[in-house]
Amino acid sequence: MGIKWNEFFITGDPLILGSQIAIALTMLGIVGGVTYLRKWKWLWREWLTTVDHKKIGIMYILSAVLMFFRGGVDGLLMKAQTSRPDMTFLDAQHYNEIFTTHGVIMILFMAMPFLIGLMNVVIPLQIGARDVAFPQLNALSFWLFFSGAMLFNLSFVIGGSPDAGWTSYFPLAGKEFSPGIGNNYYAVALQIAGIGTLMTGINFIVTILKMRTKGMTLMKMPMFTWTTLITSVIIVAAFPIFTVALALMTFDRLYGTHFFTLSGGGMDMLWANLFWLWGHPEVYIVALPAFGIFSEVISTFSRKTLYGYKSMVVSIVGIALLSMLVWVHHFYTMGAGPAVNSFFSITTMMIAVPTGVKMFNWLFTMRKGRIKMTTAMLWSLAFVPCFVIGGVTGVMLAMASADYQYHNTLFLVAHFHYVLIPGVVFAVFAGLYYWWPKMFGHMLNERIGRWHFWLFVIGFNLTFFPMFFLGLNGAVRRAYTFSAESGNAPLFLLSAIGALILAVGFAAFCYNIYWSLRFASRQVPSDPWDARTLEWATASPVPHYNFAKLPEVKGLDAFWHMKKNNEGLTLDHKEIEEIHMPSNSGLPIIMSAVFGVAGFFLVFEWHIAAAVAAIGIFAGLIVRSFDYNEGYHVHKEEIEQTERKWRNRKGEVNRYVG
Repeated sequence: MGIKWNEFFITGDPLILGSQIAIALTMLGIVGGVTYLRKWKWLWREWLTTVDHKKIGIMYILSAVLMFFRGGVDGLLMKAQTSRPDMTFLDAQHYNEIFTTHGVIMILFMAMPFLIGLMNVVIPLQIGARDVAFPQLNALSFWLFFSGAMLFNLSFVIGGSPDAGWTSYFPLAGKEFSPGIGNNYYAVALQIAGIGTLMTGINFIVTILKMRTKGMTLMKMPMFTWTTLITSVIIVAAFPIFTVALALMTFDRLYGTHFFTLSGGGMDMLWANLFWLWGHPEVYIVALPAFGIFSEVISTFSRKTLYGYKSMVVSIVGIALLSMLVWVHHFYTMGAGPAVNSFFSITTMMIAVPTGVKMFNWLFTMRKGRIKMTTAMLWSLAFVPCFVIGGVTGVMLAMASADYQYHNTLFLVAHFHYVLIPGVVFAVFAGLYYWWPKMFGHMLNERIGRWHFWLFVIGFNLTFFPMFFLGLNGAVRRAYTFSAESGNAPLFLLSAIGALILAVGFAAFCYNIYWSLRFASRQVPSDPWDARTLEWATASPVPHYNFAKLPEVKGLDAFWHMKKNNEGLTLDHKEIEEIHMPSNSGLPIIMSAVFGVAGFFLVFEWHIAAAVAAIGIFAGLIVRSFDYNEGYHVHKEEIEQTERKWRNRKGEVNRYVG
């Protein structure tokens, strides 16, 4: 590409210089700490090469926490820039880069890994399985996601960040208007991470359909398992579209084709259609698992079976089908015509019906329930009114004629934050507080959790609710400054203050993780919540083989019925048999590292180097095809010793203590 070496590292901006120093010091600290503690072998053996679905899920969650911090800092910088009229804290170019990376990181590198992490930890346990269908593919999925995330974040300090918005619309994203390499990072990094996500979707479809324990029919599956199954189907349907779109984008930017470039006879609207054919189902890829989390939490802490189970399943399937039929509402204002706009306006409003069914089901589940106000339940309760605000404003935006007024304003920004933050982030926090003891054998602190909850919820509403009024006043989105004459300064300042409170709330969550790791009691029963599903029928934290004896399901809320009827809770030593488990493998992380290196060379358009690196990918596939490692067996003695540590003297599951 002809980039000069003095342009390789981003210089001249004190914010970026500070970030470069912080990144370098952090990396030195990690390497030095692991070396000092002599933990390299342990790290490689226990984590970097693991194929255990629980550890992979935990690594997804830790990555998501880091990305939440990075994306949150971007948001705070934007709020600082717009806190006062005519601010010069960020220039237009830097603001565009931060605006772009904030959206990509929060959707693809924060929300997705949080949810996929919880899916990895919980789903095999909920269906009574010992792992996912393809354990090594699961590890490869994570490391490809991680490789893509690291490559994308590298743009901040090397070469320059993408700056065409998280939607990367053409012609702005093309070489004619964005000649730098920033948008190459977008095309390549998202492609690598997207391949990993597509593998995850395939893996979970096969796992749920083929590995359910005895007696668990589809209509006896927990709701989180149902939402994961339908989400995986949407992933398999939608992500190949994005894969093709990114490939065409890469050809346009790196090899001079003209799929989207207007000057060469391309069609910029082709990108918009392909992007939103993936992009709107993506909203439900992150929302549906969140709905499943709320269903589990609300049912458990209301002490009731989920109301309207069958209607919930039907509504999930309905949402999945309609999610593929609404994408044009993202560009009503681009001249599709009244007939097309009317059709997609109707389909958009229709999707509110199955969503409303779910909302009423949650409310009726809580009705006459003996509700226990845990932190997880607080997040679920706060979700209801906040998400309804997002839904109602979504119906407003669905009206094509009205959307001409709302579309390019901060009203739309407020709407999708009111959908995605309550509908995803609140769910993630609820799920983490709920399943944390199952992952780590100790609980997050409930008192700190309440501080986290109130600060985050108050900060969220204070940040985004004023933006509805700013949008109605005509404040446009994607603008890095505004004038004092507009009269919008008080609301912009209020929104910036809310963002600071939101950040303090997230800091409380991070402190809660630290506090619980240091001080929380490890004497946690296997079933601390009096839960209803099978993941609570085994130890906390879960043994690597999950279940000494696979459970048998006789109805919905299988574990609750096992406790009620005193069935299947006792393990007799005669029932213990050797368990076959898959072996760890270093191939996934090595292949993903090669993907990252090849992607880095491709970003800088060093094609020969990228081609040489890509040989390593094919070499990895060949090595895998000749891998005859059939795993190992967990011996009966080890199983007996492990089970004896957490079961009572009669070999029973420890009963709920509360």
